[in-house]
Amino acid sequence: MYIFLDESGNLDKDKDQYFIVASYTVGDPRRIAKAFRKWQKTKLPKKVWAQAEVKFHADLEDDVKIRTIKYLAKQDLRIFYTYLNKKNIPEEYRKNGKVAKTGLLYAEIVVATLELYLPLTETEFLISRDPRTLKGLSTAKFNEVVKTSLIPKLPAKTLFNIQTIDSTASANIQVADWICGALARYHEKKAKGEDFYNILKKNIVQEKELFSDYWTKKWQDKD
Repeated sequence: MYIFLDESGNLDKDKDQYFIVASYTVGDPRRIAKAFRKWQKTKLPKKVWAQAEVKFHADLEDDVKIRTIKYLAKQDLRIFYTYLNKKNIPEEYRKNGKVAKTGLLYAEIVVATLELYLPLTETEFLISRDPRTLKGLSTAKFNEVVKTSLIPKLPAKTLFNIQTIDSTASANIQVADWICGALARYHEKKAKGEDFYNILKKNIVQEKELFSDYWTKKWQDKD
């Protein structure tokens, strides 16, 4: 199983209310990459034809983005994603009221997202993600945390690998970015958000809100 993963938002900044980690799996990654590149060079404006990377947040009209998401939704993408309201981030990731341990928090969110694929029946679990600055956590340590969390939950002898790929070199990661961007529009209640979500809805296999009841449980425990 090939999984491509990206995120939308910042954990330690207040610009957005939600943080989203979206992933998808597909039978033939090369076919999806080829389809996206063909779309870029034939259906998107000429100004992006030669660009190595075209992200959802590129300077494109919403109608163009809608058509692109519709095109992607027609591919055999199966989407698994998590989202969280940043106000619900637990105390253990905060310092002086601000989110501090973003590396460990991001690792936990990625693990929770990948757990949506379980139980696994395939013999390979191959994850690719875009590079991200992880405060307090090296890339090697991040990979170790994810692997240590997931390996015990996978069938014996499952081939597990997680790698970082620059999105400029991977159309598959760019597709993950488009999915993330579209879902972020929906959760942030921005323009066309409902349209984007409704287009992708049939492709969404699992979605989960994280930490939604954290503070409720915390206050209940104090009573």
